[in-house]
Amino acid sequence: MVACKPSGLLVHRGWDKDDDVAMFRVRDALGGQHVHPVHRLDRGTSGALVFARSRDVAAALMRAFELGQVDKRYLALVRGEPPARGVIDYPIPRSEGGPRVAALTRFRKLGRSPLDRCSLVLAKPETGRLHQIRRHLAHIHHPLVGDVNHGSGVINRHYRAAYALHRLALHAVRVAFEHPVSGVRVDVVAPVPCDLAPALAALGLGWSEDDVRGPMELAS
Repeated sequence: MVACKPSGLLVHRGWDKDDDVAMFRVRDALGGQHVHPVHRLDRGTSGALVFARSRDVAAALMRAFELGQVDKRYLALVRGEPPARGVIDYPIPRSEGGPRVAALTRFRKLGRSPLDRCSLVLAKPETGRLHQIRRHLAHIHHPLVGDVNHGSGVINRHYRAAYALHRLALHAVRVAFEHPVSGVRVDVVAPVPCDLAPALAALGLGWSEDDVRGPMELAS
């Protein structure tokens, strides 16, 4: 099962004591069938979230995520104008307070706003580290709009007032992998939700499915 998680919702209760979490919503939508989240999205991040319906499939999918066999792509609204393409290779922790380990994110600029000093970026994390995309984009001096930990409070308030953007501007737009049982290619593009899409439109920033399915690697 691939669900489209809204911003502000936890994946499961293990990260806090919320009674309303994505895992419960998916379980209820399937008539009470238990489901297993196989990866994570931050509370503030929206988009494609994968669940398994059995422990065996969950274990196989988790291995695929760990081995980098899952193509994950994110739309990110960032401050400034980054290069057209790039690779961020910068160690960050796997978990809060843990040691720094190797982490790599590829990115491609999809457009620069003609109205404000910001850009829409497509990011592809090759590793799964804590807040990886947020930390990596801040590391190259292009923090995410709406990021209260790695961004600017002044800038975040500007975007709330000018564009009604009251959330982290990060959306898991695509996830693709081989089904661990059937071998069929699963490739899902998650629509941008209504708490983010109007701000992107107001900023003159658009994207297409061809954009998010296109190559990320640097030209040789």
